[in-house]
Amino acid sequence: MGKVLAEITMSLDGYIAGTNISNKQPLGINGEKLHEWIFDKATETDKQWVDALQKSSGAVITGNHTYALGINDGWKGVSPFSAPAFVLCHSLPPKQVDGFTYVAGGIHEALRLAKETTGEKNIWIMGGANTIQQYLRAKLVDELRIHIAPILLMQGTRLFDKIGNELVELDKVEVKDSRAALHLVFRIRK
Repeated sequence: MGKVLAEITMSLDGYIAGTNISNKQPLGINGEKLHEWIFDKATETDKQWVDALQKSSGAVITGNHTYALGINDGWKGVSPFSAPAFVLCHSLPPKQVDGFTYVAGGIHEALRLAKETTGEKNIWIMGGANTIQQYLRAKLVDELRIHIAPILLMQGTRLFDKIGNELVELDKVEVKDSRAALHLVFRIRK
């Protein structure tokens, strides 16, 4: 069985989205700048990172809000992932997309279903902040992969709020740098 990876992009000051999130600004004010390393400013290093993540993932878990943002931002009725994708939700969303399974049973149920599909590959928890926070609180994450965008958002949605007060120890596994982002991998000590 592979690892459970929490992977997300954040600003240097710890935000994964800006303020005033809406359909017109799905990542909030200035939030789109977080993902320039994937799109407009992607280097060869960045492209290799994304390619390796896709190839090593046997399942993807996302929160309902991140799913809704993707639907509004161009997923065009089909999952963008090469692996089965699971959406944490309280009820079926109004727009359902091929390639996604909707899970109302919580994080443990989504993880159980994902494990059934992965084989030896990893499970990629992609966000948003609330989803990653729930998995971190439950101590279900093996690796934390953070992409630091070279910006200070100064406000918005923080990644490490609401994960409790208990110390989380990390072992640095990998650091890769590109002009558009600093890619960090940490193993979470159990």
